[in-house]
Amino acid sequence: MRDKKSRMCKIIVSNHNFESTPSVEELRHLVERLQCTGADIVKFTTTATNITDVARVFQVFAYSQVPIIASVVSSRGLISSILCPKFGGYLTFGSLGLEKESALGQPALTDLINIYRVKNLGKDTKVFGIIGNPVGHSKGPILHNRAFREIGLDAVYVPFLVDDLAEFLRVYSSPDFSGFSVTIPHKEAAVQCCDEVEPIAQSIGAVNTIVRRPSDGKLIGYNTDYTGAISAIEDGLKGRLSSGDWGNTSPLSGRLFVVVGAGGAGKALAYGAKEKGARVVIANRNYERAKALANLVGGEAISLDKLDSFCPENGMILANTTSVGMHPNEMETPISKVCLYSLTKL
Repeated sequence: MRDKKSRMCKIIVSNHNFESTPSVEELRHLVERLQCTGADIVKFTTTATNITDVARVFQVFAYSQVPIIASVVSSRGLISSILCPKFGGYLTFGSLGLEKESALGQPALTDLINIYRVKNLGKDTKVFGIIGNPVGHSKGPILHNRAFREIGLDAVYVPFLVDDLAEFLRVYSSPDFSGFSVTIPHKEAAVQCCDEVEPIAQSIGAVNTIVRRPSDGKLIGYNTDYTGAISAIEDGLKGRLSSGDWGNTSPLSGRLFVVVGAGGAGKALAYGAKEKGARVVIANRNYERAKALANLVGGEAISLDKLDSFCPENGMILANTTSVGMHPNEMETPISKVCLYSLTKL
């Protein structure tokens, strides 16, 4: 084939696997076979059934004597399109717009350039991201990548669609992966997956931030949910009440604080509200989980189906920490809209 081509062109030889992502050894043999055809550039596509499949493709870049174009299709393979420049890929693919994707999970070209700045990624770029399931709705990449750009940090923040947190952290254990935000449904499991957990996160029983310590590579778990959410609620109340200097007193002190949900975020808000002197009530679909959390923070527990008939009081706080109302079902609520309407009149 090399003898027949013009000196003015290059030949790309490709292979597509729409069922799985083979082992590293099998991928190396595939690249060797494609190289032997006389290809100037090797291209292959695989399919991810798990986000850890992508790691095998990244490993193969180092073995080739010619440039490689590699993509891993499916929503769990998204990071292959974003991170391939960092790991040595020749180029990447992006769609021309919504519903114009040539493969499942393909990011938009505008996102690759404007959000992830793929043209600036290199071998020294540090990788951060948000771990969750679902995770595609997250605004984290927009916020964090803008912040990285503003401060001149050589880093990128990507969405990680993760099924098994422990397996993900085991596979992506290199120093390149420097830290993670953690969201539904992995916050409680993250406590067990970290090498060390700060005391507050340990008390709450949930981790939403994981940092890889540069000195030894150990994963350190933190919880910033309770400070972020509680301080935002306090600021909102202070602005609404406009009663002057609060001093060291929280506007949540003595106030009824109803937490809907008893997962990782629910634990953080319940802990934070109790620390501020609020009277905490936990409402959850599983009453036993609600009761366990209520006992932990010295609060009251009710089942979620009783929340509609719950007798609220003026000035109560209602905090939804469940996945109900998340993308793509933004109009759903954990309690009836009639009940919510009645609460606005208090």
